[in-house]
Amino acid sequence: MVGGTSAIIDLALREDIGHRDVTTHLLVNKEARGTARMRAKETFVLAGSEIVSQVFVRLGGDVKTTLFYEDGAEVHAGDAIAELKGSLRVLLGGERTALNFLQRLSGVATETRRIVKKVEGYPVRILDTRKTTPGWRALEKEAVRIGGGYNHRWGLYDGILIKDNHIGVAGGIVRAVERARLNAPLLAKIEVEVSTLREVEEALRAGADVIMLDNMSITDMKKAVDFINKRALVEASGGITFENVEAIARTGVDFVSMGALTTASRAVDITMEVERYLE
Repeated sequence: MVGGTSAIIDLALREDIGHRDVTTHLLVNKEARGTARMRAKETFVLAGSEIVSQVFVRLGGDVKTTLFYEDGAEVHAGDAIAELKGSLRVLLGGERTALNFLQRLSGVATETRRIVKKVEGYPVRILDTRKTTPGWRALEKEAVRIGGGYNHRWGLYDGILIKDNHIGVAGGIVRAVERARLNAPLLAKIEVEVSTLREVEEALRAGADVIMLDNMSITDMKKAVDFINKRALVEASGGITFENVEAIARTGVDFVSMGALTTASRAVDITMEVERYLE
C-alpha cells in the first residue's frame, strides 16, 4: 500500500461517519458480528484491494479480510472480490468508504488497461499526468501502473518540464532551456512543451532531452517525429482519446500522456452484502 494512505482513509471516514453512524448504532447491537462479501457487478481490472482491509482496521474493528483476487486481475460480474468477518457495526460503518476507494481506483486501472491494449504492438508507453484527485495522487498513479501504464512526474518537484508560461517568462525556448540546464542537476532531463513545428525546431536546437507535442494534429505529429529523428524523446499530449490513441502511436512517438486516465475514468460497479450475522 502506498505511503500516506492511512491519512487519506482517516479523512474519508471522518467525512462519512462524522461522530458516529447513527442508523447502525440504533439498529445493530455492539456485540453483533457478521460476514459480508464484496462482489463485482461488471467486468473490470481490480485495484485498491489492500485498502479495503485498512478501512476497517482504521475503524478499530477486529475485521478479518480475505481477498480472492490480487490487484491487476480481471474480475467479472458475480465474482466475489473479498470476504469480511467481524463487528457488524464496523462492517456497515466502513462499507461506503471501502467501496469508494475500490470502485474509483479499479475504474482508473480499467481505463488504463483499455488504452494500453489499444496500442499493443507499438513501441509507445502510456503515461498519466498531474491531473489527479487532490490528495489521491499516489493512489491513482498506482492504479495507472496496475492497469499497465506508466507514471509521468509525480509533482513539480521531480521533473523539469518547461511549459508555455515558463517559455514566455524566460523569453523563449532557447533561453528557458539554457537557464534550466545551467542550474539543473547534471543528469536531469529537460522536457519542453511545444505546439508548432517551428517550436519543435527551436526545442531541438536548444538541446531539449524530451519534446512534448501539445495538442498537435496527427499530421504535424508525424512531421515532428520525422524531423526529430530520435535526437530527442517525443511525447504526445493533449486531446488524446481512446478513439485516436492508436493513430497517435502510429506516428512513432515514444510516450503518450493522458489526463483522461484519471479524469475521465468511471468508477466501476461493486456491491457489498452482509450474508450472515449473529446478534
